[in-house]
Amino acid sequence: MSSKQQFVKLNDGHFIPALGFGTSKPEGVPKSKCLEAANIAIGVGFRHIDTAYIYKVEEEIGQAVQSKIKAGIVKREDMFITTKLWCTCFRPELVQPSLEKSLKKLQLDYVDLYIIHYPVPMEPGDNDYPVDEQGKLLLDTVDFCATWEALEKCKDAGLVKSIGVSNFNHRQLERLLNKPGLKHKPVCNQVECHLYLNQSKLLDYCKSKDIVLVAYGALGTQRYKKWVDQNSPVLLNDPVLCDVAKKNKRSPALIALRYQIQRGVVPLAQSFKENEMKENLQVFEFQLSPEDMKTLDGLNRNFRYLPAQVLSVHPEYPFSEEY
Repeated sequence: MSSKQQFVKLNDGHFIPALGFGTSKPEGVPKSKCLEAANIAIGVGFRHIDTAYIYKVEEEIGQAVQSKIKAGIVKREDMFITTKLWCTCFRPELVQPSLEKSLKKLQLDYVDLYIIHYPVPMEPGDNDYPVDEQGKLLLDTVDFCATWEALEKCKDAGLVKSIGVSNFNHRQLERLLNKPGLKHKPVCNQVECHLYLNQSKLLDYCKSKDIVLVAYGALGTQRYKKWVDQNSPVLLNDPVLCDVAKKNKRSPALIALRYQIQRGVVPLAQSFKENEMKENLQVFEFQLSPEDMKTLDGLNRNFRYLPAQVLSVHPEYPFSEEY
């Protein structure tokens, strides 16, 4: 393990590296670039790789991990690999086959963390975004509590070490935690979280339930044209953030990541550039003062880069709640 890494203990006794590498694929970026990025990330010291069925890069991540294992650079147990269950596979009988497909692509016997990607079920089938003739999303009625029971079985079968959720609001978490016969609590809730959406209420709630908050979009997202309003503010250009960065002689990206680490959040940092990846791992080499943390807290504007508007027609759409 790289001496730089720090860990956060999960409520099931496993440990998650405190900084992760994100792998969602921007449109127009070839898969070969994602393979190259994953290879570089592991090479410079990332041990926590976050992927998902819907990113369509599980094969590339698997190739990168296997090549580094074969080269003797890492052992399987050094790596923490997360993937996610997509919304069309929420029916309990579809969960394990979906995980097994991901494992096959990743060339792994188990993943460290398997997550329900959104609390919103869609109609099962071959289409990842099933729509009717009018182009309206076809949704499903399956209760995510039933989906969760299938995830628990995958954990008990040894296909996954830990199980968690993503994009759940506190009411949805509450419903899962209060489910009769709950066998395993979710270890994490992975949500959009950055200086403009610091999720302080959801973070407090998660901490009170011993659930780790994992942050995607921690650097203000990759600003994918398909999903992100191109007129939205560029987080890393924020003047207040840049002032704090200058004062600490660090980049704005490092400050944005360090802010999360000091709040007990596990941020995911995505990059395709080796110099940026190396720099992001320096997050454990310095600390922000309480004054800096307070200044950065002040940047929150409850602004969401990824509102997933396409899901808003479902009663389980998570972002109508305050947190």
